[in-house]
Amino acid sequence: MHVPKRLIAGIAAGAAALLALSGCGIGNRAASTELSDGPVTLRMAWWGGDSRHERTQQVIDLFEAKYPNITVVPEFSDWNGYWEKLATATAGKNAADVIQMDELYLSSYAARGALSDLDALRIDTGGLDDSVLQMGRYDEALYAIPISTSSTALLVNTDLLDSIGVSLPDDTQSWTWDEFDGWAQTVTDAAPDGVYGTSILSGSWQLQLFARQVGERLYDGDEVAVSPETVADFFQTSLDLTRSGASAPASVWSETSSLPLDQLPFSVGKTASFFAPATLISAYTQASGANIELVPMPNHDDGDPGFDYFKPGMYWSISSQSRHPAEAAALVDFLLNDPEATKIIGSERGLPASTRNLDLIKPGLTPEETKAVAYSESRMPVLGAAPAPPPLGTSDVDAIFMRYLQEVMFERTTPETAASGFVADVQASIDAAN
Repeated sequence: MHVPKRLIAGIAAGAAALLALSGCGIGNRAASTELSDGPVTLRMAWWGGDSRHERTQQVIDLFEAKYPNITVVPEFSDWNGYWEKLATATAGKNAADVIQMDELYLSSYAARGALSDLDALRIDTGGLDDSVLQMGRYDEALYAIPISTSSTALLVNTDLLDSIGVSLPDDTQSWTWDEFDGWAQTVTDAAPDGVYGTSILSGSWQLQLFARQVGERLYDGDEVAVSPETVADFFQTSLDLTRSGASAPASVWSETSSLPLDQLPFSVGKTASFFAPATLISAYTQASGANIELVPMPNHDDGDPGFDYFKPGMYWSISSQSRHPAEAAALVDFLLNDPEATKIIGSERGLPASTRNLDLIKPGLTPEETKAVAYSESRMPVLGAAPAPPPLGTSDVDAIFMRYLQEVMFERTTPETAASGFVADVQASIDAAN
């Protein structure tokens, strides 16, 4: 079986390295929680594209101007490489001081003592609702502060649609999966060879949304709660998109799924649409040079309209290994609360989790950021409550998912068999971790 090696290797290596972490003794208990007057060097790690790197460096420059004794060394990479590097560094007790964290890995790093309890550090979280802060807690301690939130959207290249004479349906606010498939088929039929209407569904985040449409959820505490029948339907939906021609053949998907953002099919005009957090419109506009519109994810005929939610785009965490927790906290506080930093970052990491910061950035938003804000605000009346962070043992859920999806897409197994295997393997991973 051919598996996208970069995608699986990044997740699997990260999970393997995490298992090597000790549950105690990771932190540097002798580190001072008071700011130093002497020179301090901090390392700051994040993943993302060029736009994120450029904006973050501008914020670092501002921070260093405010704290001239602190030097911040940036460490960034794409998503796949990031987690392997972070897990290896953490296991080797050489993690960056300030870490961009994702909900997929939060429980694993927190449970193994790799993150500092942020309640004990001087970080102003007054601009965040308690419900938002809860998304960064594990076992009641605050190990990660949500940077932003974002709702889900179908990103659509309207320049491509215009060039082939196809438009979006009149009412995408309540379209069904069948209507979406039909529209995507129409795009493929009208487009040049090698250009497709959409991409397949993939990943645990999209599965979570799909499950919520039918009244289920991915996890309930330490149990996999989604039914095998719903997972099978999810796999079948992706398979049907490929069979109908709405999406590219399995071989194309397999070969392109782990490419960098600026080389993905949507970025190079080979796919007219795909599902992503709405705020990624900025990165994909820059990569593609195209006009992009945001429309809601399709739903089942009688699906729950509140399936979507404001998902934390990412978090800031501080390594428990940091020798300078006070300075690291000052940097996180600056990233969260400084008005100029807020304006520079804009909505690139998602809409600011603080409504105060969201109001602050609105006048200076780019056209793409304005679209992201308008779209998310339009979705607020139908958004549901965010689920709890994934339980310990699920950091490799996407690697498991991709393995079974690959089998289904190449029709080596049925969606039903793959779904049963996926649920069993994820539950086994959770049980082993606990």
